[in-house]
Amino acid sequence: MREQISFLPEIDRKETQKKVEEVLESVRIYKQIGFIRREMKTTPAYTPRYHSQTYSMGNPAEETAIWNAEKEQELENLEDNLDRALNRLSRIERAIIQKRYLEDEDAFDYMIHNELGMSARTYGRVKSRAFYKLAFMLRLEVVKGEEN
Repeated sequence: MREQISFLPEIDRKETQKKVEEVLESVRIYKQIGFIRREMKTTPAYTPRYHSQTYSMGNPAEETAIWNAEKEQELENLEDNLDRALNRLSRIERAIIQKRYLEDEDAFDYMIHNELGMSARTYGRVKSRAFYKLAFMLRLEVVKGEEN
């Protein structure tokens, strides 16, 4: 029996699903409560620090402001990209992802497939296909054997 030649790399489904779920959770929290800004550290250290002179000045206020601006922009971009990707899914795939991962209330798979009038098996296949599509649209796919 001959092996089929494929130009597409083999995807690690578990790791890919984990990355997509992390993005969905981040976006859900961002939509619910907004961005949580990092505060500047102002606690003095009372232990002596022995090191050579570097003649460099640390600016914690600047570093914190830059981090806040960059992180908030990153989350906004992630939300926009996810919205665009969701709009490209089929109606039922989009409903599953939104109900399961993006709504305020915690929902479980059995609740959603009952609500949508689907069998558990069909629900699992549609959800898996939606994750696969989202992973490629958001460039979150994990190739087997690839180091993170």
